[in-house]
Amino acid sequence: MKIDPNKTWRKVEERLKHETHPKIRANLEIVLRHMKAEAVGDIDGLLETISPVGTSYDAYGSDDPAMNPKTLDAVRAFYENFIASGATKLELDVDRLVADEDCVVTEGVMRMAYPGATLIAMGHAVDDPEAFYLYESRMAVFWPFGEDGLAKGEDSYTGWDGFAGIAERKLAEVDLGELDPAQLKPA
Repeated sequence: MKIDPNKTWRKVEERLKHETHPKIRANLEIVLRHMKAEAVGDIDGLLETISPVGTSYDAYGSDDPAMNPKTLDAVRAFYENFIASGATKLELDVDRLVADEDCVVTEGVMRMAYPGATLIAMGHAVDDPEAFYLYESRMAVFWPFGEDGLAKGEDSYTGWDGFAGIAERKLAEVDLGELDPAQLKPA
């Protein structure tokens, strides 16, 4: 199973080719900027897409406060911790995209390469701290927008526990796709 991070924004770019409604187009452009900034670990660029008013990340199914930041500073800490975890090779293979003037919804299969050392620190029994293991779950992300034209955060829902059985899903180096620099240029 190859993780292709470039798939993450494929549907958004396809929709932007045909979207003519100015507000919906602006919302999609913000989501696209956010996705690409996240892919390269550009926290400042990512935070430029998040409104300071009413900021709220809600990972439904997790009551861990670190996974549910409610301020821009907490969102920054969330992404700093995410990058430090080493689990930044990811793909959200979006197969459903819904957008209106108030919200964008992306839904698909989330695949993430988790470092063995990170999984061990989280309490998962894996056989190789140097290897990567596949986290996989269906995920829907709602991106609500504020009056300032920025995303107020992310409301995410997962279909199942992507960590269940993760020790059995060791990835080979060839499974870790690379970002295509041409994909990261503005649309």
